Amino acid sequence: MTRIRAAIAAVAGALCIFATGVLVPSSASAAQLTEVTDFGDNPGGLRMHAYVPDNVSEQPAVVVAMHGCGGSGPGFHQQSGFAPLADQRGFVVVYPTATKSTAMGNCFDVWSDASKRRGGGSDPASIVSMVEYAERQYGADPQQVFVTGSSSGGMETNALLALYPDVFRAGTVFMGVPFNCFANEADFPPTVSKCVNGSMDRTPQEWGDAVRQAYPEHTGERPRVQLWHGTNDTLVPYQLLGESTDQWTNVFGLDRSPTSTDQPRQGWQRENFTGADGVTHVESISVQGAGHNLPSEGMAAAAVEFFGL
Repeated sequence: MTRIRAAIAAVAGALCIFATGVLVPSSASAAQLTEVTDFGDNPGGLRMHAYVPDNVSEQPAVVVAMHGCGGSGPGFHQQSGFAPLADQRGFVVVYPTATKSTAMGNCFDVWSDASKRRGGGSDPASIVSMVEYAERQYGADPQQVFVTGSSSGGMETNALLALYPDVFRAGTVFMGVPFNCFANEADFPPTVSKCVNGSMDRTPQEWGDAVRQAYPEHTGERPRVQLWHGTNDTLVPYQLLGESTDQWTNVFGLDRSPTSTDQPRQGWQRENFTGADGVTHVESISVQGAGHNLPSEGMAAAAVEFFGL
């Protein structure tokens, strides 16, 4: 028990460092981050902040950006680097704040039955309400909605892409786990979790089936997926990047062997998975030597480029 408490304390400390560390300064424009309290149905009890740049486009894209455990929407606004990109390119950023209390701090729900059901009474449904608010209030383009997140937020990104493929056009996952990885709330803390103890190994078909079963009526296009993970991440083991890649390549019916590999930046090893249509549906990026501290410099810009913004 003493070792478990010590491990939890160490993990919580690591997350606290991640949540408060300065990565990229926010924009110096006159635009301000604003809290929205009446955005609509909110079964997850989340908070919403929105950043609308001064030069917002007439029918702007929306990027939903989610923090890790122990963080907040305003904190991620300051740290992640998406606000300066919004200033440059005219899109709106929506920052949810998780309110579920766990041993890791406040985290987005990816473990409950409700969080794994489309229209369920938890965080994914609340985030879709935020998107709908942005479409009403800011005239946002429903065909240009994207989602990203770090750690807990990355896990929630995978959930949203699985449950609402008709809402999101693409997503970028930093240090996440595959959709439906956690059995329940008791499985969530890393020290006891079967999902993140480094031994999770399902077949690509099993992972892909989890996504297909999340919204079996869906017959349209699915959102493109970009996956990032540090090779030295011990909190959410690097091995889970492979499991997430297995999941999404199977969903798209792609061969698990990449169609090409490259190094877009020193230390970034990228595998590209391209379909017969010529579209790269999945990117898997290993960040050499990085721990549990993504996104770091240049990664928000790479995500926005992947989105096509």
